[in-house]
Amino acid sequence: MEKPEIYGKYLFIERISVGGMAEVFKAVTVGLSGFKKVLAIKRVLPHISEDEDFVRMFVDEANIAGQLHHANIAQIYDLGRVDDTTFIAMEYVQGRDLRALFDRIKKKQTDIPVPLAAYVSSQVLAGLDYQTSRNKGDNSY
Repeated sequence: MEKPEIYGKYLFIERISVGGMAEVFKAVTVGLSGFKKVLAIKRVLPHISEDEDFVRMFVDEANIAGQLHHANIAQIYDLGRVDDTTFIAMEYVQGRDLRALFDRIKKKQTDIPVPLAAYVSSQVLAGLDYQTSRNKGDNSY
């Protein structure tokens, strides 16, 4: 992305990731009195936007994740459409993603240090445990 792109009420700063179905941008929204919020926008790719089943699953993802409140689950702020594309606005988490870590480990032809693998696994499992407990009706978290 060479220059920022205006997308509805959001300004895309950089593209973080792209896959076969969607792309993710670091974005900012500006409000009253110079209020600014940095967030991530996950946008369905234009050629997939015509697939009603995929768009329905994408909307379901936002609706389900929007009900979850846990430190290890990105918060959902908005779900909408701009032109013909559906998007989810969510919490932007600063830092490297696991794909970058895996790529670096692979390039160095080494293994992930056990303490790091254990920590990452425990954090993922904490988020999954919360979601599983919530789905069973246990709201003790």
